[in-house]
Amino acid sequence: MEASTLFNWSLGLFFAVMTLLFIFRIILTWYPHLNLKQFPYNVVAYPTEPFLAPLRKLVPPLGGVDITPIIWVGIFTLLRELLLGQQGLLTNF
Repeated sequence: MEASTLFNWSLGLFFAVMTLLFIFRIILTWYPHLNLKQFPYNVVAYPTEPFLAPLRKLVPPLGGVDITPIIWVGIFTLLRELLLGQQGLLTNF
């Protein structure tokens, strides 16, 4: 397996896992009484919080709802498509 193929596969896996974690994070926002520092919720909270915290300073909650996980789902999906999509920048010719 070539190094570029392995890199593309790893990057695609990273984007897919992060998108899935942000979707789970969106679902967890529906239950504000949950403690995100306890297992199993911390499995979702710890990898996503470094992305969400800085964006929360720029984007306030809309109607009391934190929309930053939704924004990150869009960002990761866009990056995955731009870099690894059918005509992406990192695809093999």
